[in-house]
Amino acid sequence: MAIVTVGIDTAKSVYAVHGVDEAGKVQLRQPKVARGKLSALIAELPPCVIGIEACTGAHFWARRLQAHGHTVKLMAPKLVAPYRMSGKRGKNDAADAAAICEAVGRANMRFVPVKTEDQQARLMVHRARQGYVTARTAAINRIRGLLAEFGVVLPLKAEVVRREAAGKLEDLPGYGNLVIGDLLSEVHHLDERIGQYDAHIRSMARQSTPAQQLMQLMGIGEVTATALVATVGNAREFGSSRQFAAWLGLVPGQYSSGGKTRLGGITKAGDAYLRGLLVIGARAVLNAAANKTLSEKRAQAVVAWLTAHGVAANRLTAAGFGATKPVADNGTEEGRAKNRRVELAKN
Repeated sequence: MAIVTVGIDTAKSVYAVHGVDEAGKVQLRQPKVARGKLSALIAELPPCVIGIEACTGAHFWARRLQAHGHTVKLMAPKLVAPYRMSGKRGKNDAADAAAICEAVGRANMRFVPVKTEDQQARLMVHRARQGYVTARTAAINRIRGLLAEFGVVLPLKAEVVRREAAGKLEDLPGYGNLVIGDLLSEVHHLDERIGQYDAHIRSMARQSTPAQQLMQLMGIGEVTATALVATVGNAREFGSSRQFAAWLGLVPGQYSSGGKTRLGGITKAGDAYLRGLLVIGARAVLNAAANKTLSEKRAQAVVAWLTAHGVAANRLTAAGFGATKPVADNGTEEGRAKNRRVELAKN
């Protein structure tokens, strides 16, 4: 019978391939396939479903194998591991390929969308920029740590460290002056490099319509918008906004049993870089909102909506919505209903 499902365990040099027919019988088992021979081997197979773990090089191979007419599906490695028949103790390339082949045929399996070359290239800009930011932070902390040995204790703020460290150079002995001077020069070089990559990101944001649309939301700037577009691609892969939040690891983990619901902290299961950008943006919005007040019309609309959804009046008053004035009912039942809801919030 013809092969209908194939699992490929990828690596750097040697790959394992496992193929089964419609009845689930093994028709192809090759635990060692050289990198240069994999494409030719798959090209000889009839169009089938190919499963690959979403790891290094997976998107490249997915695009290449799709060019041969196959349907390629990527899966998170942690979702494949339960299908390994030999368990944790029997892990090897052949067992992994068989587990991938089994997992890709499951109806409830969640798959990773294949990224285009352009998406990956744009993500490279973000990865490189984040690497420079991390290196700059390390250099600044190194300056603080070394100066502390000479009794110069500096705060965490980067700009203060730059200024104060430069002012203390002449007070440092011999090699101390040399080392701190070199570190300050390295920080300056990293500042320039990060500025160049910021310009690249601004250019990407201007050229991307989805990024421009995302930037209309509060707390989302050029970096977050371009990172979202490059990482997620087609957001229609998610059934709802909560599913997207779960994918990012922003929902609480569940430890429920015996009919009792126990929720812990957020799972942090997704992309840490993307999650961090969104959290920073949300904090910026909250900090800005602390110094702003809602317009009377907006406050009335918020009170009406919250009250209609069962929010207690005392909680609305504590949140600062108790000072809103009733709107004119204009002789309509809708207007009188709004007045009653606002009065309820005030009391």
